[in-house]
Amino acid sequence: MTDTLHEQFTVGVSQKPTRRDAIGSIGAALGLTTLPAAIRPHRPAGLVSVTGMRFELGSAPYRYMGTNMWYGAYLGADADYGNRDRLRRELDRLRVLGVDNVRVMCGSEASPLKGAVTPTFRDRSTRFNQQLLGGLDYLLVELRRRDMRAVMCINNFWEWSGGMQAYLYWANGGHYVDENDPAAPWPAYADFTAQFYANTRAVAMADDYVRAIVGRTNSISGRRYVEDPAIMAWQLANEPRPGETAAKGYLPAYAAWIRSTARLIKSIDPHHLVSTGGEGVIGCLGSEGCLTLATPPEIDYMSIHIWPKNFGWINVDDLAGSRAAGQAKSRSYIDQHITLATKLGRPLVLEEFGYPRDGGSYDPAATTIERDTYYRFAMDAVVEDAMRGGPLSAVSFWAWNGEARAQHSDYVFRAGDTNWLGDPSHEPQGYYGVFDTDRSTQAVIREYATALRRIG
Repeated sequence: MTDTLHEQFTVGVSQKPTRRDAIGSIGAALGLTTLPAAIRPHRPAGLVSVTGMRFELGSAPYRYMGTNMWYGAYLGADADYGNRDRLRRELDRLRVLGVDNVRVMCGSEASPLKGAVTPTFRDRSTRFNQQLLGGLDYLLVELRRRDMRAVMCINNFWEWSGGMQAYLYWANGGHYVDENDPAAPWPAYADFTAQFYANTRAVAMADDYVRAIVGRTNSISGRRYVEDPAIMAWQLANEPRPGETAAKGYLPAYAAWIRSTARLIKSIDPHHLVSTGGEGVIGCLGSEGCLTLATPPEIDYMSIHIWPKNFGWINVDDLAGSRAAGQAKSRSYIDQHITLATKLGRPLVLEEFGYPRDGGSYDPAATTIERDTYYRFAMDAVVEDAMRGGPLSAVSFWAWNGEARAQHSDYVFRAGDTNWLGDPSHEPQGYYGVFDTDRSTQAVIREYATALRRIG
């Protein structure tokens, strides 16, 4: 796949529009002309905005140290699988470290997929899980009390939360493909899941949930989500991809889905930011042209995810020996996306990155010398670009495990487990997450959180 993809499809990709242009596009989506000044939506105070290639909070730059804490609503639920006391403790720990942004799942779907989490925000019906939604409400209230913010991830390309495969399963008569199924080797899972974008019934069901979650009113605070300063951004999905096989032809539907879903969100909530949740070029057919198509004017900022082990850039059996090669490939990937974000005029977030514990162990007692080294490397890149006024100005490590521990000696998640870790249900529990006892890693996080704040 070459970078001539942008010549094949026209989706109006250009430099980031002004706030006035964005409001006009929302009006067009609703069949309206440009809104008169007197009735344009008033933007609530305390919300993050974008000007050019930087985030702003008020009139000041907003640079953040974040973490992935997908399970936040699960902890917040007033249910046997929830633990509000622990949620408060975890948020307090993060705030002490200087972490002021958490990326959370605000959607999950019941499915037959192996490794999928239970319970979920919804099943095939429209009777959504009020306990989990209440947990999300509680999380937002607690974030607001600590002046923290959430990136709200609505859907998922991967099976661990149901996601797009669940919607397809409901819409196509019960057909699905499990990830890592020996009978359907890679890229069968990715190419099958990409059918979601062109399945109008599946997309319509997903859109129903978008309307419900974006238009929600917090049952605890009474605050509408569209006005809540605890929300930084809505995210279309975790790592949406147009499949892996370019010849399958899913890219046009993928690009159209991104634009239509972003417009749907903005028609309900014109105040908060919207992003795709993408990995970067690796998740877009290896092509900058594909990623450009995936960044229409309705998308406010870009993200990249870096997984040196998953990408084959390091050898987990020789972390020290493969360190230089892993860092070189990571640096090249970061620089590639800094250049592309600059070209497209968007802020850029290093939104996910993870690194194994020494020896590839899942045990919290294992050392983290190589992980700490990689964390320093990745966070250095963010601080350096922020200092020179580049688009890369925020980082969110994967993930926060906190006080949780695997419930089983084989580190495998089982249905009914409630010791929520940052490592999702399809992965070994302890794979990449940072524990409350990882003092050296926490010291790195604290150091770079302080550095980001001091840039000004």
